[in-house]
Amino acid sequence: MKAITFEGAGDADVLRLVDEPMPEIRPNDLLVRVRAAGINRADILQRQGFYGARPDFGDSLVPGLEIAGEVVEVGPKAEGYKIGDRVMAIVGGGGYAEYARVDSSMCMPVPDVLSYAQAAAIPEVSVTAHEALVHLGELKAGNWVLIHAAAGGVGSAAVLLAHAIGAKIVFTASGEERIARVTALGGTVGVDYRKQDFLSAALEATGGRGVDVVIDFVGGPYLDRNLRALAPGGRLIQVGILGGTEGILPIDLLVHRHLRIIGTVMKSRTFEEKVAMTARFQKHWHSAFVDGALKPIVDRVFPLERAAEAHRSMEASENFGKIILSMDEASQSFAPLQGTT
Repeated sequence: MKAITFEGAGDADVLRLVDEPMPEIRPNDLLVRVRAAGINRADILQRQGFYGARPDFGDSLVPGLEIAGEVVEVGPKAEGYKIGDRVMAIVGGGGYAEYARVDSSMCMPVPDVLSYAQAAAIPEVSVTAHEALVHLGELKAGNWVLIHAAAGGVGSAAVLLAHAIGAKIVFTASGEERIARVTALGGTVGVDYRKQDFLSAALEATGGRGVDVVIDFVGGPYLDRNLRALAPGGRLIQVGILGGTEGILPIDLLVHRHLRIIGTVMKSRTFEEKVAMTARFQKHWHSAFVDGALKPIVDRVFPLERAAEAHRSMEASENFGKIILSMDEASQSFAPLQGTT
């Protein structure tokens, strides 16, 4: 089968399209003919050597954490699916390939209204967004939430879910066009982080009270302002550290306002934790994708052999929503998709 691999950490040019052995399925696995795979920041970190040379956080050295495709083989103990079923799933690596194995408990049916490219834009970002907003952040209707990097994959998914919950959203993005697009998804107050102070905007929007939840991907440089943007009892959910790991922690504020800082990441979770996260998301949101109330946001689709170009696009923060790799021969040309598709 064709797959993307790399030897030695490096920039996007280390990615190569090669022939790899077919995955060997385990008793609880499904073998999936991958039609589309989502690209995530964790894939870039893996390529850069952040996770080391061994698949410590998965079961394949082939990159790729989320897929959509059809079942072509069913393990003897796999449950809930049969050959020919359309599925989407979070995988322990191996997504950038024509075939991938996945434990059946990690799969979700692909709604009939969605293409494979759209389905591949759901699992990783939406499960992560639900975990941060609802399970950890305890966001409820009428609450205020501050969502950083709202034009990115997880950020835009978080805006969609927060709006569906009935929360009010302060968000950061760059430029008038992106702010307008996030507003169209349900954002309440947009902040251009290059020109405006999100702390002032959050306090102004909430009448000085502060927001109930902050979803942050930046890390250290935002830590102090994120905590100052929280209302008493508020929760900072740290999903990423794109801006670095060192920041100012106002401990007095943390103590006197009864604030909580909670870290979460998908790739390093145990298999059992990933199953639980997927189940929580599916129970809460799958029906909304089935009936069309929610639609995944696909920015553009690249053919598998242009994975390096897709990585460079993500590293340049050119995307609004998800960047997808397509394995279908009929989709082997660059296909930009506008907005929610």
